[in-house]
Amino acid sequence: MAKLRGIRDTPHAIALGIGIGLFFGFTPLFGLKTLLALFVTWVLGGNKVAAVIAVSLHDLLLPVLPIFLRWEYEVGYWTLSRPHVFPPHLQMHHLNLKLWLHWSNFVNLGWPMLVGSILLGLPFAATIYFLTLVGFRFWFRNPRSQKSRSKKI
Repeated sequence: MAKLRGIRDTPHAIALGIGIGLFFGFTPLFGLKTLLALFVTWVLGGNKVAAVIAVSLHDLLLPVLPIFLRWEYEVGYWTLSRPHVFPPHLQMHHLNLKLWLHWSNFVNLGWPMLVGSILLGLPFAATIYFLTLVGFRFWFRNPRSQKSRSKKI
C-alpha cells in the first residue's frame, strides 16, 4: 500500500489501474494477466504501475487459488448450462495431470472458468475501484497527508 501512496497520478487513474489489475488477477489466464492488465490500463488511461501492483497482490492468494478457481468454474458452468445446474463434484481420479493437460479438458474446463472469472471479477473490481477512488480523493484532499506525501517523494 505504501507503493500505491507514492504514485504521482490522479485518483481516478490510480483507482482505474487497481481495478483493472484486480479484474485480470481473477482470470485464469496465467502468464497473460499482467500483459492484459497493462494493455487495458494503457488504453483506458489508468496508472500502469497500480495495475501491475494489483495483479501481483492478487497472486499473493496463491495458497487459496484452487478454491477461487473452483468457484469460478462452478459459476461459469452454472451460467453456461441449460437448464442451470452446478457441475458434478470433483473426484480424486479426476486429478490425473495427463488428463488435465489434454486440449479437450482445457476447453471444457477453461471456458466455464473464464466466464466465471469475468462474472466474479467485474463486480469485485468495480467495488474496489470506487472504494479506492474515494480513499485516494480523501487522501489527496487531506492537508496532513499532502505534507507526508511531499516529504516521501
